Amino acid sequence: MKIMSIEKKLCLCCMEAHDVQRVTIIENNIFKGVSVDYNAEYFYCDSADELYADEQQISVNDIAMKNSYREKMGLLTSHQIAAIRAKYGISQSDLCLLLGWGGKTITRYESHQVQDIAHDTILRKLDADPEWFLQLLEAEKPSLSDSSYAKYAETGAILFEKGHDMYLKSTIMSKYARFLRNPEATGGKKISLDVVVDMIHYYANSPMVKSLFRVKLMKMLWYADALSYKRREYAISGLVYRALPMGAVPVAYESIVDLSTVHCEEIDMGDGTGYRFLPAPVKEYAYLTPEDEGILDTVIKRFGNSTKDEIVETMHHEDAYIETASYDIIQFKYTKTLSIS
Repeated sequence: MKIMSIEKKLCLCCMEAHDVQRVTIIENNIFKGVSVDYNAEYFYCDSADELYADEQQISVNDIAMKNSYREKMGLLTSHQIAAIRAKYGISQSDLCLLLGWGGKTITRYESHQVQDIAHDTILRKLDADPEWFLQLLEAEKPSLSDSSYAKYAETGAILFEKGHDMYLKSTIMSKYARFLRNPEATGGKKISLDVVVDMIHYYANSPMVKSLFRVKLMKMLWYADALSYKRREYAISGLVYRALPMGAVPVAYESIVDLSTVHCEEIDMGDGTGYRFLPAPVKEYAYLTPEDEGILDTVIKRFGNSTKDEIVETMHHEDAYIETASYDIIQFKYTKTLSIS
């Protein structure tokens, strides 16, 4: 028995006013044929040496018992169900509407009723998949007030964006794992996506950088890392670059430019789609040192006004590109003869 608090009150056991202990004990019970242990809360009357519970404690103990059963059976607890709903900021009744359940179903699941496996699976999917939440929300838009729909849509979009970024970052880092012990490929720097995003923002925010499309950006990233290695013997970002026909391109570049913090718009180029990088709302670059920024400024001065074809042509004349077989990893050892310094 563990004492939680002591308070002077009317003891409902002996009907006398005295100090009453609020305690917890480990209790065992059988629920749906399963033996469960849980922490139960009671008042303890030391005069009568007895435990008793008020109405609120009876309710709390019942939920504790059923949550213990849920955990034992691999089901979400009532608290976890409430947390899923709270994550989306949606009311109990509106969540039932989205899921096509009875209006009080979530209310019961967040308290005394144990959900079945089918409903538990749906709730877990909802927790893991904000995109599905947004699809359900869109389907029920006519049944919701404008203010509720807007609030839920904003929250869902933020969660989807975060989840999307987590997936992308995990994908990127998995592709870089095999290069961790290869400083010639990484420029002696462990990849930092925060640094990479800051580099992209720095270029996109510069008024001296014109027409920052994807091919040009990829080359400017390489030139910054290459110049850093030439000057300091380590790169800025830790990106690993392949020698593609259009020049240096970072491994997993498709995922990198798809991060939500990278601002990009699609442009119809007539014969295809172009991706132009836009200024970011941030004007400070927490992950870049002043020396890093100086290197980026040198690259901007050299290539800010260059066209895609001009920077690709320059790249094709670099020893780092010439000495690397097509589609192989570009070794940083070749940056000592870089055309800019």
